[in-house]
Amino acid sequence: MHGFFTELVIILTASALVLAVFYRLRLPATLGYLFTGLLIGPGALGLVVNQEAVRYLAEFGVVFLLFSLGLEFSLSRLLAMRRLVFGLGGGQVLICTAAFMAVGVGLGLDGRLALLMAAVLALSSTAVVTRELARGGELYARHGQLGVAVLLFQDLAAVLFLILIPALANAGDHVPLTFALTIAKGLALFAVLIGIGKWVLPRVFFEVAKTHSEELFVLAALLVALLAALLTDAFGLSMTLGAFIAGMMLGESHFRHRIEVEIRPFRDVLLGIFFVSVGMLLVPAQLLPRWPQVLALTAGLLVFKTIIVAALGRCLGEDRLTALRAALLLAQGGEFGFALLAVAGTYGLIDPAQAVLVAASIVLSMALTPLIVRHNGRMAAFLLRHHHPPPQAQADLVGMSDATAELSGHVIICGYGRVGQAVGRILSREGVAFVAVDEDPVRVQEALLGGERVFYGDARRPALLHALGIARARLVVVSFTDHRHALAVVRAVRDRSPDIPILVRTTDDRHRDVLKQAGVTAIVPETFEASLTLASHVLALLDFPMERVQQSVQGVREERYGVLRGYFHGQRSRIEDTQGQALEVRHAVRLPDNARAVGLRLDDLDLARTGAEVRAVRRDGLGELEPSGDLRLAAGDVVVLFGTAAQVENAERRLLGG
Repeated sequence: MHGFFTELVIILTASALVLAVFYRLRLPATLGYLFTGLLIGPGALGLVVNQEAVRYLAEFGVVFLLFSLGLEFSLSRLLAMRRLVFGLGGGQVLICTAAFMAVGVGLGLDGRLALLMAAVLALSSTAVVTRELARGGELYARHGQLGVAVLLFQDLAAVLFLILIPALANAGDHVPLTFALTIAKGLALFAVLIGIGKWVLPRVFFEVAKTHSEELFVLAALLVALLAALLTDAFGLSMTLGAFIAGMMLGESHFRHRIEVEIRPFRDVLLGIFFVSVGMLLVPAQLLPRWPQVLALTAGLLVFKTIIVAALGRCLGEDRLTALRAALLLAQGGEFGFALLAVAGTYGLIDPAQAVLVAASIVLSMALTPLIVRHNGRMAAFLLRHHHPPPQAQADLVGMSDATAELSGHVIICGYGRVGQAVGRILSREGVAFVAVDEDPVRVQEALLGGERVFYGDARRPALLHALGIARARLVVVSFTDHRHALAVVRAVRDRSPDIPILVRTTDDRHRDVLKQAGVTAIVPETFEASLTLASHVLALLDFPMERVQQSVQGVREERYGVLRGYFHGQRSRIEDTQGQALEVRHAVRLPDNARAVGLRLDDLDLARTGAEVRAVRRDGLGELEPSGDLRLAAGDVVVLFGTAAQVENAERRLLGG
C-alpha cells in the first residue's frame, strides 16, 4: 500500500508539471495526461510499476466522466437538433462502424474484436473539438453546429457501446440473443432509475440542501453516482451506464449546476489518472517498430472519417465547403475510445498489443486536432480549390460591418456580462444606440435570440473594432474585470481612435495608473463605488443633509478611495483575486513587551522597504495616534498595517522580531 501511495504522488506531481507546460503551449489537457503516462510508465522512466492499482483507481474517472455527461445531457436540445443528430450523427457512427468493422474482418480479426475496434475508431473527441471551436468563435457557425450535432450522437453511441461490451464478452455463440437481452435489461433498469430520479432523488437532495452542509451535499452526489454504477454492474451491465443514467436523473433537477460544480474536482483528477493509465500503455520500444502501422491507421482514420462526414453533409443539403469543414472537425479519435479500450481490456476482449496500437493512433490524431480545427477553413478551401475564400472570421467582420453601417454616435460595449448588459439596457431606455462584443459564444447566441445587437469576437482585434464602427462611435465602455484584458482593449481602441472617450470598469483601483497611462478617460472601481453607494444611503437614512452626503462621497473619490482600500480579512477571505493578483489587506498587530519595535520610532523601522504602509497606531488611553515618522512605539500599541498579504507579513516580522 505504501508503494501505491508513493506512485500516486509521482503521478500527481508529474501531471502537474506536464500540464503546466501543455497549457502554455495551448495543447489539450488530455494529451498532457497521456504524455505523463508515457513518460513515467514502464516504457520510459519506469517510475510507476503497479499499473493494476492505477487502472482500478482510473475506472472511477470513467464513471464520473459518464456521470458528468449525463448531467449535461439535454433531451430538449437533442430533439431540437434531431435532424442533424440522428441524420448526420447517426449516419456517421453507423457507416464508420460498419466500414471499419469490414476492414478489420478483412484483415483477419475476430468479428467481436473487429466490432470493438470499429466502435473505438468511430468516435471523435468532444472535449477537444468543442473547446477549440469555442476558442475560435466557430461554435455557432454552421459547420460548428454540424460538428456539435455529430458529437452529441456520438456521446449516446458511446454509452450504447459501453452497454454492449459486457454482452460481447459473455455472448458465446448467441450474439444477437445476448445483445437483445442486454438492451432489454438496460431499458428496464433505465426506467427504474429514471423513476427514482423523478420521485425520490429531488426530495433527498432537498433535505440535504436544507442542512447547508457542503460536505453532505458532495457526499450525496458521489454516493448517487457510485450506487447507480454498482447497480448496473450487479445486473451484468457496464458501471458507466449507471453513472450516465444517474447524471441524467439529476440533470433534470434544479440541483444540476451545483452538483456539476461540486464533483468537478473529483472528476477531473480521477479522469486525469485514467488518461495517465492509458498513456502507460504506450511503450515507445514496442511502438517504434510499428510506427508505419500507427501512421497508416492514423492517416486512414483521418481521411476516411473526413470523407464519410463530408458526403453525409452533402446528402443533407449542406454546401461543399461547410460539409468539408464539419468533416475535418470530426476526423480524429476521441477520449471515449480510450474508455472503450479500458473496459474491453477489463473483460479480456482485446489484446494489450492491439490496444496499444489503436491508442497510439488515437493519441496522434488528437494531437493534430487543435491544428486542424483552427485552420479547418483554409484546409477545406485548399482541398476544394477555393483559391480566395473569405475566412470565417473575415466573413463575420463583413456581416458585423453591414449590421453597424447605419450607426453613428453610438456606444461600443466591450464585454457583455452582467455589467455590460446593465449598461446596455439603460442606454436602450434612454434611446442611445449601442453595439456590444463578447467572447462567450453562448451568451452572444442568447442575446442575439433576444434581439440585441451583440457580436462574438475579441475586442482586442483592430479589424473588429473597425467593423463595430469605432470611427463613428461616441464612447467605448470596457467592462472586463481582468485588468490585463481591459488594458489590451484600451490600447487597441487608442490605436484606432486616439480621441474617443474610454470608460473602464475595474474591481478596484490598483491598476489605475497603468490604465490612465494607456489612455483611459475614466475608471469605475465597482467594489468601491458599491461601498460608496451603500454608505451614502446609510448617511441619508441617518438624516444627514444631501449636500453633506454628496461632499463626503466626492471627497472619497478625490482621495482615490484611500479610506476604502484594504479590509480586515476573515477566516475564509481570499488574499488573491480570480486572476491570481494579490489583494490589499489591513492587518492589526499588537506589540508585546519584548517586540523589537518597542521604544523605536516608525522611521527607525524603515517599514517602507517592505512595501506596507502604517495606516494607524492605537494606544490604550490615548486612542488613535497619527502615524508620523517620529512617533515612538510602546508596548501594547496596536499598529494597523496596509498592503498585500506578503507585504504585511514582512512588516509584521520587522515590528516583532527584526
